[in-house]
Amino acid sequence: MMNYLQRIGRSLMLPVAVLPAAAILMGIGYWIDPSGWGSENVIAAFLITAGESIIEHIPILFAVGVALGMSKQKDGAAALSGLVAFLVITTLLSTESVALIQGVEESNVNMAFGNIENVFIGIISGLIASVMFNRFSHVQLPSALAFFSGKRLVPILTSAVMILASVFFYLAWPTVYNGLVAFGESISTLGAVGAGIYGFVNRLLIPIGLHHALNGVFWFDLAGINDIGNFWSGTGVKGVTGMYQAGFFPIMMFGIPAAGLAMYHTAKTNKKKVVASLMLAGGFAAFLTGVTEPVEFAFMFVAPLLYIVHALLTGLSFFIAASFEWTAGFGFSAGLIDFILSSRLPMASQPYMLLIQGLFFFTLYYFIFKFLILKFDFKTPGREDEEVDDVAETKKSSTDQNQSFKEMATKIYEELGGHENVTSIDNCVTRLRVEVEDPSIIDSSKIKAIHGVAGFIVTGKTSVQVVVGTQVQFVADEMKGMSKE
Repeated sequence: MMNYLQRIGRSLMLPVAVLPAAAILMGIGYWIDPSGWGSENVIAAFLITAGESIIEHIPILFAVGVALGMSKQKDGAAALSGLVAFLVITTLLSTESVALIQGVEESNVNMAFGNIENVFIGIISGLIASVMFNRFSHVQLPSALAFFSGKRLVPILTSAVMILASVFFYLAWPTVYNGLVAFGESISTLGAVGAGIYGFVNRLLIPIGLHHALNGVFWFDLAGINDIGNFWSGTGVKGVTGMYQAGFFPIMMFGIPAAGLAMYHTAKTNKKKVVASLMLAGGFAAFLTGVTEPVEFAFMFVAPLLYIVHALLTGLSFFIAASFEWTAGFGFSAGLIDFILSSRLPMASQPYMLLIQGLFFFTLYYFIFKFLILKFDFKTPGREDEEVDDVAETKKSSTDQNQSFKEMATKIYEELGGHENVTSIDNCVTRLRVEVEDPSIIDSSKIKAIHGVAGFIVTGKTSVQVVVGTQVQFVADEMKGMSKE
């Protein structure tokens, strides 16, 4: 299970990598035109719209990224199927479609269906598409239907499965969504304790996209609280109005960047530059704009315990801020831009104490994350298993750069059992990742004896890895060609 979650986490790295740039574009646009959000400045409108085009479509990016990353051959057909899966379920369960199914006005449709385009649905769509690709991408149909064989069959079957998934979510989604709304209303009377519980549950719900249901109770006028609206309009009780926003500032401006720093410092030496680029961009986006997904999704699935700790610390931040009646608000998210803008408003109560609190949480996040990563050897970015390849790779650094990749691939493929034994070929930074029918028939000594091979490892019941080096992609490409012959 943990390995499966880690694979999902790695699959998300491609779409996650584009989020910091989008967040920064929006942040700069918001900074240029903080009141009009682009309506009073053309440049601001351009930047905000450019950023929104990515941020608002995170679920689609995740559907495509997970489908691509979880498919055995990392094939574009799998990514297309992920997109198809997402479009099918979100269209069938849109407010408009549900209104048609139920024969009612759109205004009478359960508000749960207005939030069906979320990260959870995106990930589920990607996972289903990858399963369909792995299972049916090589299926041969009768000659009359031959055009739809293989990879062309995958999007068709995926759409059929998503229709069944839509039936399930049609029945279950409103119950779950309404249950969270009722839960939010029940804790809204608990003062600082309730704020702490809200912060904790809010973060726990991020992976499944249901935090919007909880946010609606506290931020808007769903249950009469309207924390954001009252804060910015100057109506409410100073020190109380804003309590469901203030706790985010120490986390997003300080905690998340500290988590990124801890992951950078615990990354393996040869991967620090790669990790630094992601964490620096993600941390800066979180500090400036309050967009935390690039860093959160970097450890959410590969180390669930870290994410639970993150949720607990968020709850603690809310409890502390609410107890001392330190408040600030946001229109976009809890970053520096919104902090500066909201700290001048009448409802802001000792907002600069949130910065002091933030420094405390920076320290907490850094040392707790660093300790847990090292203690439990969490495979956070830069600590993945394949990184141990580099030790073996250095022993083969004298490999002739002019050797034939095809010759090496041919020998490896033959020693692995060829067509009869090899079922899937993939590669990471320095290794061939191969799925076989029976690893026991492979003679590891013969594999290791091939010129350019640094090692051979059996990693599962049907999984083996061959350590080749940084030019592994070229060997993998040759082997994939052989597997199709």
